[in-house]
Amino acid sequence: MPVRYSLLFPLSLLVLPARAQTPATPDTTRAVKLPEATVIGYGTNLPLRRTAAGVSVLDASGIERFNQSSLAAAVNTLPGVRLEERATASYRISVRGSTLRSPFGVRNVKVYYHDIPFTEASGSTPFNLLDPATIGRIEVLKGPTASVYGAGTGGALLLTNRQAAPGESRAQVSATAGSFGLRRYSAAAETSTGNSSVRAQYVHQSVDGYRENSAALRDVLTLDGEFRPSDKRTVAAHLLYTDLSYQLPGSLTRAQFEQNPRQARPNTVNSAGVVTSAGTVQQQAAYASRTALLGLSHEYRFTPAFSNKTTLYTTGTTIRTPFLVDYERNTAVGWGGRSVFGYQRVLAGRLLRLSGGGEWQTSFENSRNYVNRAGSPGPLRYDDDIRTATGFVFAQAELELPAGLLATVGASYNRLTYRITRLPGGTINPAGYEAPRRFEPEVSPRVALLKEITPLISAYASVSQGFSPPTEEEIRPSDGSLNQNLQAERGTSYEVGFRGKALGQRLQFDVAAFDFRLRQTIVTRTNEQGAQLFANSGSTRQRGVEAAVSGWLWQPATTAEVAPTSGLTTTGLRAWTSYAYNHFRFQDYQQNADNFSGNRLTGTAPHTLSAGLDFSEPLGFYLSPTLSHQARLPLNDANTVYAPGYWAFAARGGWRQTLLTHLELDVYAGLENATDRRYGLGNDLNAFGNRYYQPAPGRNFYAGTTVGWKW
Repeated sequence: MPVRYSLLFPLSLLVLPARAQTPATPDTTRAVKLPEATVIGYGTNLPLRRTAAGVSVLDASGIERFNQSSLAAAVNTLPGVRLEERATASYRISVRGSTLRSPFGVRNVKVYYHDIPFTEASGSTPFNLLDPATIGRIEVLKGPTASVYGAGTGGALLLTNRQAAPGESRAQVSATAGSFGLRRYSAAAETSTGNSSVRAQYVHQSVDGYRENSAALRDVLTLDGEFRPSDKRTVAAHLLYTDLSYQLPGSLTRAQFEQNPRQARPNTVNSAGVVTSAGTVQQQAAYASRTALLGLSHEYRFTPAFSNKTTLYTTGTTIRTPFLVDYERNTAVGWGGRSVFGYQRVLAGRLLRLSGGGEWQTSFENSRNYVNRAGSPGPLRYDDDIRTATGFVFAQAELELPAGLLATVGASYNRLTYRITRLPGGTINPAGYEAPRRFEPEVSPRVALLKEITPLISAYASVSQGFSPPTEEEIRPSDGSLNQNLQAERGTSYEVGFRGKALGQRLQFDVAAFDFRLRQTIVTRTNEQGAQLFANSGSTRQRGVEAAVSGWLWQPATTAEVAPTSGLTTTGLRAWTSYAYNHFRFQDYQQNADNFSGNRLTGTAPHTLSAGLDFSEPLGFYLSPTLSHQARLPLNDANTVYAPGYWAFAARGGWRQTLLTHLELDVYAGLENATDRRYGLGNDLNAFGNRYYQPAPGRNFYAGTTVGWKW
């Protein structure tokens, strides 16, 4: 089994001190070594140093060093990855420039939750259903290198929840309070034996919000169990239930942003004083959903060299969303599965690892759109039934070659079908119609070669292709139209990388350069009613460099200096930094009479930087100051409007101790946006009426405590 809780790599310094394990004999070398993550995404469970792809890993400790009300700060420490929050709990993810296609929600990036396809069959991902306190590990596969996960040019995110260490049981409660009405409460219980582990957690969070009309409420319940009835079998079950609601403040013009960034989108009034367009407060713009996900998996090891893991899942969702103009009522059910075979053997004296399998998803959704009358549904605009079916098969081979070389070849074959039925009776297309859409099958290949330069340093090169079909929301936008001409994106990525450890394993580094060429790029614009519309732009070229470096600045000579009851296994001072340079351009983009070829890619910054220190000492006190930077970025395809760049400073500190070998205490406090900088963490792109700006919270504080009992 892979190590599920290795420290963050390449940003392994983004961690708080780990809880104490059974004291071990002091090891003078262990105190200076940085642990290395195991990559599980490609099925071979190799160390990151021996993985020929752009991969970043974030573990529970890395998440915990930030405010648990949002995942954005922690995820944004990974180079080339941006998690944006346009409103409280309204996320979108960009991996190497995929924000352009994601005005809201998560698209062009496949997300998996304990091997369960978390991305819906329609292509969208409800990332806001998750709570940071439940997540134990995030692995990001960047670009179209994730052929084992089917269609996609943006990459893949693999999520797993926390679990008890073997032989431990724990009950834990926590409470946090902070600025803008933040209140968080959680309770968790977990136990693990040699043959099973079970964990249950409930999290409640409420916040009034930084802006007007931006309050949010979220309740998340998770239940995870893993059982090993024999040496050959492992059975697991995962349940997720989320009750989520949040208000939508809407976007502002530059003048409104500078005048008062805390206001919601106001009414639009003409010269005669007549309201021509209602604002978000009057329309009570909001989002509410209830979602349940159940997944079951079975792993069987036929022999030490041959195994299979099969996962089945089902999900159900109800959504109520009053937007500026329309009021949506959606009900959806989905189901599917994934089965993967693994095999390895020695071939001509060289180890060969093979994997292959398939995935299948289908869903049915009824979506009714009404006129929004101040937060209540008015006359029916349209009533659609949407059936979606998608699937793929894949295969991959890895061969150990002489001279420390590792060759990888893989590919996937993908299919996708939509069937949209507009029922009679609405004001848009009152007669109704049926519109099937079947995309041509696509093959996504990947070839990579890795060279171990030394036992601690490696270099790699890879070439991969991917395609990403339009999501249901892109084919059927909220203005009631049907975009039958929208085509799938197709791209090719060339990448080289260099990673490893140096200076007695005190220093860890990871550097990658890539050249990604995307055709039929999907871009977005906003109409007067706030509806997002989509079109293919031609082509883009996305070149960049990503780097992450971390290392010890100071550490005690031996782990014996740490008091055995302190709750810490290492102490000292560590520094880390991650940086991404993006040279993203439109290659061929003509929109009516406007030629945007050569312009910077909308919504992507040329420079992003994260850095910080981690300090901990034997008595249990810790402090983690951080800074983040994003250069200014274009907000429209014409590159005539820009969001200003920013530097943001934050810190979290506290005292963590284990008393009487059983009682665990953690008392903490944090500060975010210390300089009260005005900036946006997810602006609207190509917005109508110059309403581009979604202000991020100003200076804010939080404090809390966690109390646990371990036995």
